[in-house]
Amino acid sequence: MQLSVLDLPWWGLVLVTLGSTHVTIAAVTIFLHRHQAHRALELHPVASHLFRFWLWLTTGMVTREWTAIHRKHHANCESSEDPHSPQIHGIRKVLFEGTELYRMEARNAATLEKYGHGTPDDWIERKLYARHTRLGIGLVLGIDIVLFGPIGLSMWAVQMLWIPFFAAGVINGVGHYWGYRNFAPNDSSSNVVPWGILIGGEELHNNHHAYVTSARLSSKWWEFDIGWMYIRILEMIHLAKVRKVAPRIRYDTSKTRCDTGTLQAVITHRYDVLAKFARSVRPTAVAEVLSLRAGAIPGSRDSKALDPVNYLLQRDARELPEKERAVLQQALHSSTVLSTIYSMRQDLTAVWSRSAASKEQLVKQLEDWCRRAEESGIGALREFSRALRRYDSLTGDMP
Repeated sequence: MQLSVLDLPWWGLVLVTLGSTHVTIAAVTIFLHRHQAHRALELHPVASHLFRFWLWLTTGMVTREWTAIHRKHHANCESSEDPHSPQIHGIRKVLFEGTELYRMEARNAATLEKYGHGTPDDWIERKLYARHTRLGIGLVLGIDIVLFGPIGLSMWAVQMLWIPFFAAGVINGVGHYWGYRNFAPNDSSSNVVPWGILIGGEELHNNHHAYVTSARLSSKWWEFDIGWMYIRILEMIHLAKVRKVAPRIRYDTSKTRCDTGTLQAVITHRYDVLAKFARSVRPTAVAEVLSLRAGAIPGSRDSKALDPVNYLLQRDARELPEKERAVLQQALHSSTVLSTIYSMRQDLTAVWSRSAASKEQLVKQLEDWCRRAEESGIGALREFSRALRRYDSLTGDMP
């Protein structure tokens, strides 16, 4: 006796399960993340509501809650106010209990009030989607059992666990704990893998933190963001319109001095500038670290004792725990090279932090920075300052 409407082989059941979870991932990254939280694209009302309906069925997530929590994450990244930082809660907590952290923050009325603006507030959202969050996932359970029989329960379980683990766990946890970095924002965001397929492109998390409002998460030619591919398809059939993408970095090799174009480009691409600064001076800094390990700092023979020194290349020392900050300060005191590199990094970030200064003053500060870098006696700083002057303001949106 057949117990299901559809009699599929095992591989057919696997494909249906993976297909449904992938649609859910696409709905999260396109609708919740890029459209609702960051307004990087506009969606046709039909596409927008289909995504909303699917998420109600497969996750029970409320658009306003998810959007508010994600915006708060960006506003308070890796601080005590960050709803799901592995630096605060620990990687194990975020990876395996990320959904519970979401539920806790969703009960914070102040978070929803401050960060939940602009999200759907129509009749169906108030009366159905937000009020009866478990009804949709209950309907999916019934549909899975009717269509596929008892195995439908297992399929439903996978569908229910996919987003909590991969989106709430892997991206929020691993994406701030392990991976590679193209850019150097003042947080630990990382790209988990360069091919954003399994989690809709969200694997490229460091790129996202560098250009938060970009609809495209890939940056290098060898990176792939499947969510961006879906957005372009939606755009071609007039169901979406891209509003913002990360600007292209351009250079003018003939420039030898900083001008307003240099300033504009450096501010726009500041996280790229910091990443290139880190890569440029890293060999010099590593050589100094090895020298200090020879005994200049007590306890520095421990291979991990001077790890905080590497921190100065991309992060502000004030972000370090007190014990590690003390080790770093001792290293800076012991090495003129390291202290110069760190102070030059701080002075560079100050250029785009001085909002009260005029454009002319900032250009002068940037040129003064380049001059001091070239006079520092550190070859890496001299070469970087020459490269910095070539940044050009003729930026355009990525295709």
